This record gives sequence, structure tokens and C-alpha cells, in this order.
Amino acid sequence: MVAREDVIELAKRRGFFFGANGAYGGVAGFYTYGPNGAAVKDNLESAWRDRFTVRQGNMEIEAPTIMPEAVFEASGHLDGFDDMLVECPECGESHRADHLVEDDTDIEEAESIPIPEVEELIREHDLRCPACEAPLSDEPVEEFNLMFETSIGPGTGQTGYMRPETAQGIFVEFPRLKEYARNRLPFGVTQIGPAYRNEISPRKGIIRVREFTQAELETFIDPEADEPPLHEVADVEVRLYPATEQAADDGEAYTTTVGEAVEEGVVGSAWVGYYLGVAQEWYERIGVDTDRFRFRQHLPGELAHYAADCWDAESQVGAAGTAAGSSDGGEPRDEGDWIEITGFAYRSDYDLSKHAEGSGESFTVFKQYDEPETVERATVDPDMATLGPEFGGDAGAVADALRTLAERDPDAFDAGEVEVEVDGETHAVDAEVANFSVEEVTENGEHVTPHVVEPSFGVDRIVYTVIDHAYRTDEVDGEERTYLALDPEMAATDAAVFPLVSNDERLLDLADDVTADLRAAGLSVEYDDSGSIGRRYRRQDEVGTPFCVTVDRDGIEGDGPHTVTVRERDSARQVRVPVADVGAEIAALLDPEDDRAFEALAASYGEIETGVRTG
Repeated sequence: MVAREDVIELAKRRGFFFGANGAYGGVAGFYTYGPNGAAVKDNLESAWRDRFTVRQGNMEIEAPTIMPEAVFEASGHLDGFDDMLVECPECGESHRADHLVEDDTDIEEAESIPIPEVEELIREHDLRCPACEAPLSDEPVEEFNLMFETSIGPGTGQTGYMRPETAQGIFVEFPRLKEYARNRLPFGVTQIGPAYRNEISPRKGIIRVREFTQAELETFIDPEADEPPLHEVADVEVRLYPATEQAADDGEAYTTTVGEAVEEGVVGSAWVGYYLGVAQEWYERIGVDTDRFRFRQHLPGELAHYAADCWDAESQVGAAGTAAGSSDGGEPRDEGDWIEITGFAYRSDYDLSKHAEGSGESFTVFKQYDEPETVERATVDPDMATLGPEFGGDAGAVADALRTLAERDPDAFDAGEVEVEVDGETHAVDAEVANFSVEEVTENGEHVTPHVVEPSFGVDRIVYTVIDHAYRTDEVDGEERTYLALDPEMAATDAAVFPLVSNDERLLDLADDVTADLRAAGLSVEYDDSGSIGRRYRRQDEVGTPFCVTVDRDGIEGDGPHTVTVRERDSARQVRVPVADVGAEIAALLDPEDDRAFEALAASYGEIETGVRTG
């Protein structure tokens, strides 16, 4: 079984990721990506950008990570971005109450349970502090806002917050972004960057941290007119775990197609279904194990304040489908943890409407009609000479409220007196003073507040998933080895070059030349002349390098062209390739658009008999 500890130990030892600020004791929830991890993360972000920005024809922006308080008042984060906190009465340690329930009971999604019920579960199961074992049964569970507060400017300055999601940076810039889109819907805007959440109890490596990277796409649509190109992904198979299955005693995830799920109403939004299909193919591209992957629908109590419907892409980590030591069969492993790696939400017009209300700016798009339309419009022309003396400073607000009421409920003016509410106070206005009328007007279009469909990807969790799902062990030459079967597109290094021995200048010079040629071809190359050749292979296997190139004496002797051996990571098979061809051959093997496979390379050049790989 691939335990979480094995993955984290490998990640630390081989420079994927490790706790930050170790020289000063470290701070929970902050991690540094080492050379290999930073490269994998960069590759993953590039693959995401290729699929969700370039191929979708979307725009990409980079917004500030600190935003003023008013942004988060409007978005609802100040009031609704909370987790459940319980504090130990003995040691003072703070814990996520819902996590304690999930860890020590059969309940999987305690986040959706109301606080009073969580308190009851803590009492019922006599849950204790993980740090000191003190009972928590009598302790209150409280809401804790996850945003990091800061001050903008000197002194007390202006209150600001470090963004808890990259999305708000897109929403607040909508008035300008719509101009770049030439005021035409639908259009999409992407952003990749850091976000910050003051997690109560960070844990499980980079799975739950306080600083993390998001890759988000906000697609702005006209809900009355715009439909997604669902046909492109209708036949894509997805594994769904709907809310109905989660509520059933014997419920479980099942496989269907995107088209069937949308047609049957399991996925309520065709746009959300479309992005589930696009994402499914992308996950397969980057090496997520589809046997350990599903889309889970949010339960009613889990839905974010902005979401009409939401699905999570979840991966299973900490275990795999077969026993360690076998990459293609074996005994079933224990189940691991299911973690959210992406959220797919239909956010309706919540965000743009809230920011329009909070800022006073226009967050609409003008939709031009094909032909001018003559329509009836209810209007009012309040007599301000009467409203002024009667309502004083509230007269303008009362007039605005009358205009809004005329648009929303014209029948309200049929009575002799009309009531409107201003700042919580009800005001009565004589209908004649309102000067209500219905007029015919010719309109060339209308202002539409777009709805938003959002796939939001947690980059760090996907990096962890890719590493966990690629973790393998087997035997080569009778020795156990650990390797990462990373998709070449994700691997930190494309190839490694080894001179077989380090005391032969001819081998060293040729190895330098080969390294330079491969780098000139655009490949990421590691040069290593330290230790035995077997040890060097193992080092590269552990970081997932797809190919190793060895320069040996057999390749430089004789009258023919110089050759090198090319070793494939997963099978440990080797072929001998002319130096002049090695760059082009490896580039072809790495190119996802090229059908060239190692089998073809072996057929072309002949395979070298080497040690035996088992398992």
C-alpha cells in the first residue's frame, strides 16, 4: 500500500515539496516546492493553461492577491466564509470540528452538517483532542472566518484581505474585461495564482495548506441564449456520485456519459456537464488514475453561498488499486482518502449582481437585438416638489424606489397609495404624486447580467494526486526500486545523461555534447556522473524521469557512428541509438501529438539485453 508517509518522505527526499521555514521551526500550512516539485507544478499549470485558456479561446489575467475590504463585503466572504472550530480546554489547540467527526465516525461529509448537530456528534462519540486526548464533549463549536486580514498603507491604513480565491479578481474587473471581449457573450477569463485561507488545522502535506495555488476559469454566459458545445464531450465517460446516491444506504458512484447525465437531469446544468467532460479528458492527459477518481455532487448543506449547483472532482490518495510491488495486478489495497481537487459551480448572477450593488458600477452587457422591438414600459415621474417637503433627505431614495417598483410590479400603482421601503423604513406615497404611466418604447437591445460557470482547480492537490497515482514499486535485477510512472508531460526532467564511468575523458566529452544537444532541442536534461550506474538510474526513476541516456565505451569504439543507450523508465528496457538521432528520437517519444512509442524505437534499433524487471 502507498501510504501518505511514503509519498511525503519521497517528496521531501527528492525535492518535490517540504515544510517551509524549517530553519526557524516551520509554520504549519506552508510548503516550499523543491526543484522537482516546482517543475512538476509548472508543467501542470502549463497543461492547464493549454487546455482551459488557449484551446478554449479564453483570456487570462493576473490580479492582485490583496484586495480591499469592500470587495469581500460585496462577495459575501466576510459573513459566510467560515469553518467550524472547536478549542481544546486543556492544551488550547484549535481543531476543525467537522474533521474530527469525519476522522472518528462513519460520516464522510460533516462539513454539510449544522453546528448544533456537530456538537451533538462530538458528545455522542466522546471525541477527544488529537493533541492531548482531553475530552471535547462540553466545548462549543464556533464559526471561524478563514480570511487573512491585513492593512493597506501606513498606520491603520485601509483594511484589506488576502484573497481566499482568485475568482474575485476576475469578477471585480468585469466592467473592463467585457470591453476586451467586445461586449459579446459568452466569453471566459482564466487566472492561475496564489490564494490564502487561514486553515484551522492544516494537515496531510500539501493537501490542506494556508497558501495554495488555484487555476480558475470564469465563463460569462447569457442564461437565456447561450448553450455549451455539449456534443464535443457527450460521449465522455464520467464516474458520478450524486447527492441521491450519497443519501442512500447502499448508494455508490456509477459510470455514465456526460450526455446521459445532462439528459437525465443528474447534472442539472449543461454548462457544468460540459466542463466535467472537458476536465475528465484533461485529468486523463496528466496521469490521474481514473479508477481512483470521481465527480461528487455537493449536498444541500455544503453548497457555497453563491452556488446553485456544485460538483467536486475527487481523487483517492493514500492507497491504490493494487498492492505495492505490482504495477499491473495484485491484491486490492485498503481504501485511501477522497480529496477534492476541483470544484464545478453554476454561480448564476450572484457575483456580478453583488459587485454592481456594492460598487455602483455597471456589471451588465448590452445585448443588441437583431431588429428593434416596440415594448410597453411602466414608468414613473415622481413629483419632487411634493416628495421633497414630505420626505426630506430621503426624497431621492423614495423616488428611486418608486422607479424600481414600477419595473418589478406595475400593478402596485393601481391602488390610491403606494408603499416603498427605504433603509428598512416603509414610506407611503400617493399614486398621483408618483405619476405612473405605461408607455410604448422602441428598444434596440437590453442590458443582461451574465451568469457565471466556474471550474476551480486546486493545483497543489492535483500535483499531490499526480505524484501519489504515479507511485510504483517493483524489482529490477533482483533489487526493489521505487519509481514514479509520471506522464512525460508532467515529469520534472525529460531525460538524464550519464557517462558510464567518470574517469574516461572521451565518455565525459561525449556526454557533455549529448547533454548540450538535448537541451538545444528544448528538453529538460539532468547530467549525472556520481555513483554507480544502477544508483543513478534509481535516482531518476524516483523522480519520474522518462528516459536515461548512457554514454559507454561500446558506443564509441569501432569505425561506425557513435551510439548511446536509451533506457525507458517504466519497463527498464534499453535500445542503442546513434548520437546523431537521439535528440530527435527522444523528442518524438515525449511529444503527446506524436504516435512514436518506445516499442517503435526498439523495433528500429534493436533492444539490448539487460537485467530482468519483475512485478
